Amino acid sequence: MTVRGTVFKETMLGRVCMADEDGDRPVRLDLLARADAVLLPHRTTAAQVTGRIRIAGRADDAEAVGELEISPLARRRIHYRIAFTMEGRSLTLDGWKSVSPRRPLTSMTVLPYTLYEDGHRVGEGTLRFPLTTGLLPFLASFRFPRAAASGAGRHLASRWDGAPGRTEVWYTTLTDPATDTGIWLHHEVVAPSDGSPAYAHGWAAVFSKDGPAEHARFGPVPWAGHPEGFSAGDVSAGPGRLAGSAGSFTWALTERAEGPPLHTFPGWSWRRPWLPASHMLPAVRARYSGTVRHGTDELRLDGAPGAGARIYGHGNARRWAWLHADLGGGDVLEIVAAVSMRRGLDRLPPLVFLRLYRNGRTWPRRAERTAVGWAGIGRFRADIGLPEWRVEGRAGLSRITVTVTQPPEQTLTLDYTDPDGSAAVCRNTERADAVVTLERWWGTWRREAGWQLSGTAHAEVGDR
Repeated sequence: MTVRGTVFKETMLGRVCMADEDGDRPVRLDLLARADAVLLPHRTTAAQVTGRIRIAGRADDAEAVGELEISPLARRRIHYRIAFTMEGRSLTLDGWKSVSPRRPLTSMTVLPYTLYEDGHRVGEGTLRFPLTTGLLPFLASFRFPRAAASGAGRHLASRWDGAPGRTEVWYTTLTDPATDTGIWLHHEVVAPSDGSPAYAHGWAAVFSKDGPAEHARFGPVPWAGHPEGFSAGDVSAGPGRLAGSAGSFTWALTERAEGPPLHTFPGWSWRRPWLPASHMLPAVRARYSGTVRHGTDELRLDGAPGAGARIYGHGNARRWAWLHADLGGGDVLEIVAAVSMRRGLDRLPPLVFLRLYRNGRTWPRRAERTAVGWAGIGRFRADIGLPEWRVEGRAGLSRITVTVTQPPEQTLTLDYTDPDGSAAVCRNTERADAVVTLERWWGTWRREAGWQLSGTAHAEVGDR
């Protein structure tokens, strides 16, 4: 069964008066709201929001998060509560539009608010929805996507059916915004091609801002299967939770999925494993809270952004590159570019599977477009190397250019063993840089959007 939700964008402009200074400052608030139900004015609807808050000269946080209570008739209010950072301080914007039947237009477009820090008021102001310039984009932003009622957890169950020569992976990557530390948790099942018993193994890795990457492995142990995900000894990866230990590493994290699933490869390839492998995200992004300990250090996470992903196939590619880039405001870019091990396919240049989730929609609409184009025209191209690699291509009236840089001093080299016993090597970092440019054709190519990530992109290059 599926249910409909609602996605929309809203921009508000205004002023704020801070308690620690005279005068006021301009404020801009850009939000993306997601509700699990269709918005209806006669009922109360809760929505999660992500976005960007800018206070001139003091704050520019593209990772603001919060919630909306939308109740224009039942409670006659639209309540905003949004957490963001300003100069290293954690603040909360709290306010509501008081809906009045006598002044419907004014009351629905004016938001008085207060800023709080640790429960103390530190500022106040008013935001206004700009009807002249904002109404049409606001109305055009509404989407009513269908989402599976069972949530992201349904994609975590093991796909392996007992056949030899298969590899299955659950992995999680995230960035701690407080310390800029990247984290990688990798869980893998290998069913050898010779029919030997399947085994489970994996590793945990931490990529600190000011030091080399550290990691520790767990397993291998016999794989007994698990109805909800991965489980091997004290290591588990299931719906809403990751826990385990490896060497001096221990971790206990909760996961809050945000957004719909994202199929990096065609969706049919996950349901019917005819390709050499398939890749997907149970949720386009997630938030992680809990602790990760390594040696004498401990990270305490509170809503750290990241994502979990799944791989199922016959082993690793001959050569590959991967990127997960949280672009802020709920937007995510996922790329897998790979040369297959299969005879014939191994002579082709890297096939690119690129998915840009932006404003609640996925581009290109079909994953095949980036790999084969249309009648061979418009296929995306990848130039794979280190420390820099690049992907570019066009679909429809849009084209994208992505340049990824993996710092050598913060890139971790690890080896894989395929089901047939052959070896592959990956070079991974959760502290990559990425520059993304999106353009649209209007008689000439014009820049539509751009993002620059410094130390927060997750990337990998592998070969044999």
